Amino acid sequence: MDLGRYLPYLLSTVLLLGGCERTDTQDSSAKENGDIKVAPYGSWQSPLSAAEVFEQADDIAELQSVGNAIYFAESSGRAQGKVGIKRLDGLGKVTEVVPPDFNVRSTVHEYGGAAFLGIGQSLFATKLQDQLFYRFAPNQPPLPLTPNGTRHADCVAYPKGSRIICVREDHRQGGEPKASLVTINLNFAGEGDTFVTGHDFISSPTISPDNTQLAWITWEHPYMPWDNSVLWLGDLDRKGQLKNIRKVNTPKDSSVTQPLFGPDGNLYVVSDLSNWWNIYRVTPQETLAPVLSKNAEFAVPDWRLGNHNYAFENASTLIASYVEGNRAALLRMHLDTGLTESLAVDFAEITQVVKGEDGVYFVGAKATPEKGIYRVVGRGTELVYAPALPNLDPNYVSRAKNIAFATGKNQQAYGYFYGPVNPNYIAPHDTRPPLIVMLHGGPTARASLAYRSEIQFWTSRGFAVLDLNFRGSSGFGRAYRQSLYGKWGESDVEDAVNAAKYLVAKGWVDANKLAIRGISAGGLTVMSSLAFYDVFQAGVSYEGISDFEQLAKGTHKFESGYLDQLIGPYPELKQRYRKLSPLNHLDGLNEPLLIFQGLRNKIVPTAQSRQIYEALKAKGVPTAYIDYGDDSDEGRTPEHKAAGLETELAFYGQVFSFTPAGKLPALQLDNVAALKR
Repeated sequence: MDLGRYLPYLLSTVLLLGGCERTDTQDSSAKENGDIKVAPYGSWQSPLSAAEVFEQADDIAELQSVGNAIYFAESSGRAQGKVGIKRLDGLGKVTEVVPPDFNVRSTVHEYGGAAFLGIGQSLFATKLQDQLFYRFAPNQPPLPLTPNGTRHADCVAYPKGSRIICVREDHRQGGEPKASLVTINLNFAGEGDTFVTGHDFISSPTISPDNTQLAWITWEHPYMPWDNSVLWLGDLDRKGQLKNIRKVNTPKDSSVTQPLFGPDGNLYVVSDLSNWWNIYRVTPQETLAPVLSKNAEFAVPDWRLGNHNYAFENASTLIASYVEGNRAALLRMHLDTGLTESLAVDFAEITQVVKGEDGVYFVGAKATPEKGIYRVVGRGTELVYAPALPNLDPNYVSRAKNIAFATGKNQQAYGYFYGPVNPNYIAPHDTRPPLIVMLHGGPTARASLAYRSEIQFWTSRGFAVLDLNFRGSSGFGRAYRQSLYGKWGESDVEDAVNAAKYLVAKGWVDANKLAIRGISAGGLTVMSSLAFYDVFQAGVSYEGISDFEQLAKGTHKFESGYLDQLIGPYPELKQRYRKLSPLNHLDGLNEPLLIFQGLRNKIVPTAQSRQIYEALKAKGVPTAYIDYGDDSDEGRTPEHKAAGLETELAFYGQVFSFTPAGKLPALQLDNVAALKR
């Protein structure tokens, strides 16, 4: 479901653009260069292939400081997204510690995160295939330390007794897995000792510099960690036992995340007490006192464990990353004076802020293909490591424009608009590009300005793209994030429809060539937009949710209460669940729909997607159904994903009556004669 990559005040002053972006500049270029071709939007030849979109998809998931080195988890596009661990030393040398074939990934809370820990010369990591926690020591084979049927993540070193403290999810008893904090011996396999239990969910253990205090976070059904969560403290005695457990006093309707002890022993945490995720200090009375107040977000929803938005540069300063408006940035705060200074203002996304031996490091991405591991140097930054990067010529890169538009009842939603860019082409006079509205998952995820090859795949072929931050997206404060509660399947759909109408009214896109695409939760919005509104002329659903009632009955523990927030309690509101499910409203779905379905998807069963396909086919709607196998850990290999993009392009070509450039997979569209020409 991925209900598992966030501005209101800045975006209220939207950049006003007159007419479609293409005409003046492209006509001028055509006069200067006789080699420029005139061709319909969507048919342009692009230097960026679908295969390259995913082959160049290396990413850095997590940083960790160990001694004089930085360890990091890196997923490899060429290795089908599998994750290995690398080590970056103080001289800039990078060595592979765990190969990608091992595939380091925890599935605690299903979405995982924080799957490895470095201690001295050893590394400890969870293997995706069996979920065992392994020790990697020099000149020794990997040694599993944990019992079968358990999952571990979010671990911290605890020097007393040579142990590690981890979040454990125990699946051995059947039914709902049991959450606990446990200690694991560094040197031999065993059950370990339980520190904390009795909560539905536990995360984020952190130990004070003098090893005398442990802090952690819990939350209970039906809440998600970004709804109502609790910060706890306990004392570690001389024997290494946890004593004097107490709850930090925070209001119920707030969340806490990312607890971290400072060099002075004070405990800090990020909370949305003020509507915005800001940084607080825990007082001696064990309440929260603001350290930094800003209408910006210093955290993200914890779909995954191990998020780090701030670190202590030294005893008197901290470095923190945040999202404000349409930008991501760093700031340095002087704790004694409260003064701040801006750093790294040219980034589109900043994650994994950690303290290394020689400074603060972070993972940064820009609006251009540049991304990697950076180190803060004075008021600037330096790139210290970059994964395999896309090599698209900058002349083909579309840059986003921020938009804000009216929706709901006196509300706004936001997005990033990318116009078509290809220096080799112009479109016929007085035409506008087709639009693809892209929907992130979550629904609390966030569209950002960070470069995405997938967007450039479309814009370099002559499409316009809107990356939408509908109501419910993160990065805009707690109130905006919760504005979808009770209205999922309605407000997000309304925002997608109003976004398309807004761009048509601006004259930036063709009103008769509007498409919408989404994955999982985004696929739901696709089908609902087509079923309940008559605005889009095409939709593409990748494993889209279509039946809320079945979802309520079959989702996993982490999200089992989420629908109570998004829709309402089930089965009390069974009729509302049925009313909102696009599966029950296929009579209103009359526009072409392309359906992709993974055979191993546990949330959206194959039978459900086939039911939609067969119903649309029977009523004469142009449609196609494509499934892919289960020959990768993620379900979809890079080859599957690339073929999906190419098939999607072929689909738009048929629906919008243009011939895409290049060789594409043959797409047999049922009821093709019913297409509107």
